[in-house]
Amino acid sequence: DVDSWQTAAEVPGLFKTEPPPVQIETANQRSEITDQKLGSKPPARNILIETFRIYFRGFVQFFGLSLLSILPTVCAELTRRFINTAPGVNGDVRTLVASAFGFCMTVLWLLLWPVYVAGVQILTAELATGNRISFLSVLNGAVKYWPRVAALSIYVFVIFFLLTMLGFALLLMAASANTVLSAVIVLGLLALQVWLFTRFFINVLFWQQFTVLENAGAIDALRESRKLARSGSDLPWYQRPVWRGAFIFSVWSVFFLIITVVPQWSMLRDYLLEVTRTQDPQALVEKMTAAMQTQGVDYYAIALNILQRIVQPLLGIAFVLLYLDSKQEDGH
Repeated sequence: DVDSWQTAAEVPGLFKTEPPPVQIETANQRSEITDQKLGSKPPARNILIETFRIYFRGFVQFFGLSLLSILPTVCAELTRRFINTAPGVNGDVRTLVASAFGFCMTVLWLLLWPVYVAGVQILTAELATGNRISFLSVLNGAVKYWPRVAALSIYVFVIFFLLTMLGFALLLMAASANTVLSAVIVLGLLALQVWLFTRFFINVLFWQQFTVLENAGAIDALRESRKLARSGSDLPWYQRPVWRGAFIFSVWSVFFLIITVVPQWSMLRDYLLEVTRTQDPQALVEKMTAAMQTQGVDYYAIALNILQRIVQPLLGIAFVLLYLDSKQEDGH
């Protein structure tokens, strides 16, 4: 019997989304701290120093985030080795159990990956502004971004995978080209593939930071990431966000390749020797399969894999700092 009614949508704050754990003023606070502590040092060196400082300051929490990817991988590897070497078990049953458990651990790792990505962004931004945040608060904030980070992760990784496979296919076509004209065409397509790969890399350079730290939607995060990555045209080329981001990613890629190739070098060397000696591809596959089945647990390779995942937050920390500094230089 009351004439004055108000819809629920008009009530201020009733359906408003929770603000992101890191507010927009984080960039300004981070800028002031950087100016006070680091003065006029070169930006690239500042990011390197700040990356390690933040990593060691929050090492326990970063290690907890790393466990989200370490535990599924290590459990899958140890279980597979144990099942393959267990006596009195049928070979088919071993293969089925090992494959099923490995698949479950892979799915678990994929489900935890968006939480890990968002957690690194939140924890780094808080530590960069001199704040302390509990590990449970980091996880609680990271879980809220799971759908958006998961969707964008699938989009980014699928595009990179397709572009990489296209590059390998074009390389094989170039190697098997019979005429000069076909070789020139394939090389032109390969140059186009490199251009597409580079352009996409630039466009998604800061998608994680805009998704989590700015609470931006998927489309907005990609648009703002492209805009920020291409900013700094008035700066020297080595201080622009795109070149600094490419340098950070290149250093990490070299480290990742070393960690990956070193433990597998002996097996890769034997494989290359077998390729040069064996003419029958089926026999080559059978030899390599038998060698992998008889090989025990490679604790050295597992240890290097764990080390790589423990220090992996350094890459995320560096990009968060680069994002904050780039926003400052861009006038945001």
